[in-house]
Amino acid sequence: MNIRPENILDYPAITSVNKLGFGGEKEAKLVEIIRSSNGYIPELSLVAEIKDAVVGYIMFSYIDLVNEEQLPVLSLAPMAVHPELQNQGIGSALLERGLELADKRGEALVVVLGYPKLYTPFGFQPSINYQIESPFPVPEDVFMVKTLSGYEEKYKGKVVYPPAFMNF
Repeated sequence: MNIRPENILDYPAITSVNKLGFGGEKEAKLVEIIRSSNGYIPELSLVAEIKDAVVGYIMFSYIDLVNEEQLPVLSLAPMAVHPELQNQGIGSALLERGLELADKRGEALVVVLGYPKLYTPFGFQPSINYQIESPFPVPEDVFMVKTLSGYEEKYKGKVVYPPAFMNF
């Protein structure tokens, strides 16, 4: 398996993986919207390939953490693996590589809305542990953060997603 940043030739395959992985078009459309936004980070939009076929995808993009100041932090969304290849470590490999690259960039933290069972083994903790508030009403254990090398105590407040995320 090869994990690398996406390129324009991957877009149709990424759309397909997201549609199949999520059983709908919302996440695929979200990727397109993020790509055309200021939050897009090309080197943190990764594909997993097996025999030159895209079988998995993960995207980290900038969102805001607002308190006394507005700070950029990373959102992890979406992450998808082709249904026929799920539960084989592809998603974990994408997540590990993405977190490693984000950390090397000196990013402060990653925010994710997801299953604790999936994300806690990678160091994600409930956001309330860091005084970080979700912008929507969700159970405390599903809105999580992972701190990275750029983290400082000033990173607390309320997460503000761009409008693209609000339709999900």
